[in-house]
Amino acid sequence: MAPSIDWQNLGFKYTQTDSFVRVDYKDGRWGNVEVCTDPMISIHVAATSLHYGQACFEGMKAFTQVDGTIAVFRPEENARRMQLTADRVMMIAPPVDVFNAAVKKVIELNRHWVPPYGTGASLYLRPLLIGTSPHVGVHPSEDYAFILLCMPVGPYYKHGFFPVNAYIQELYDRAAPQGVGNVKVAGNYAAGMKGDFDGKKKGFPICLYLDSATHQYIDEFGTSNFLGITNDNKYVTPSSQSILPSITNLSLQVIAEDFGMKVEKRAIPVTELTDFVEVGACGTAAVITPVYSVQHGDKLYTFGKEDKAGDTLTKFFKEIQGIQYGEIRDRHNWMMKIG
Repeated sequence: MAPSIDWQNLGFKYTQTDSFVRVDYKDGRWGNVEVCTDPMISIHVAATSLHYGQACFEGMKAFTQVDGTIAVFRPEENARRMQLTADRVMMIAPPVDVFNAAVKKVIELNRHWVPPYGTGASLYLRPLLIGTSPHVGVHPSEDYAFILLCMPVGPYYKHGFFPVNAYIQELYDRAAPQGVGNVKVAGNYAAGMKGDFDGKKKGFPICLYLDSATHQYIDEFGTSNFLGITNDNKYVTPSSQSILPSITNLSLQVIAEDFGMKVEKRAIPVTELTDFVEVGACGTAAVITPVYSVQHGDKLYTFGKEDKAGDTLTKFFKEIQGIQYGEIRDRHNWMMKIG
C-alpha cells in the first residue's frame, strides 16, 4: 500500500512506488513485460548507453478522472516520438502495442499511487530506452532495455500556473542545426543544463534559447516549447529543426483551432517578441507556464500582468486539464482509459 501522502502538496520529484516494468529487446525481438521492484538495475560496463549516448526517454501523465477511472494522455504520440528518437540515434524502439502494454501494466501495478481526482496532481510516467550491448568501438547496440517507471507528482513549478520571468540564454546553445534537438535523447538535457542553471543563478526560473546558427530566431525554452499569442488572436509557435515536437504543444494547436484561432508554425525572429500579448512555455511536466517577461541582454519584453496569467493561456490550461481529468468531453479521443 502507498504511504499517507499529502496529495495537495506534491512536488515534481522522484518517489519510489511499488514497481516499474521492463521489456528487453534481444535476438531481434521484444520479450514479455517483466515486473521489477528493485530500483537498481544491472548494466554492462561497456553498454552503448553509457559510452555512446544511446539513451532516450519520454514523459507522460495518467489522471484519475471525474468518474473515478484512470486515463493516460495521448500515449501513442509518446510511443511514436520515441520511435523517431530511436531512429535518429540508431536504436530500436518498442512498437506502439508493446509501449501501451507497458503503460497499462505499470499503472495497474501502482494504481494506489495515482493521485485522487480533485487534488490537481497526476501520475507521471517515464518511459526509458537504453542500449545494453557492450561495445568499445562506436557501434549501435544489438540489445535494448525499455523501462517504464512512475511516480505521483504535483506542479513542475512550485507556484503552479503562475507567470514567471525568463532569460534568453546566449552563452550556451541547447542544440545544433541538423543535430538531435528535435528528438528526446538524454544528452540534450545534459547539453542544456549549464545554460539553465546559469539562468537560475541570475534569478530566472526558465531560459529561452535562440537558434544556434544565427541567434536571431526563437527556438524553445530549456524544457518546454514556446508559444505566443498575438493581438489579432493568432497562436504562433516556432518551426525549427532543433526543436523537440511537444505533444502538449501539438494538442494546444488543435485546441486553438477549436477556439477559432489561426495557428502559425514558423520562424519567429526574437525581435517579434514585441508583437505578443501572451507568451507561454508548454510541455508535459508543467502543461503551460505563463511567461510575464523575457530578458534579452539589456532589453526586457513583458506580456500581460506580472501576477496573473492572460485570458487565452488560462482558457487553454483549463481546456486541456479539463480533458485530462474527464471534466470536458474528449472530442479528439486523446485519453487512453485504463479502467
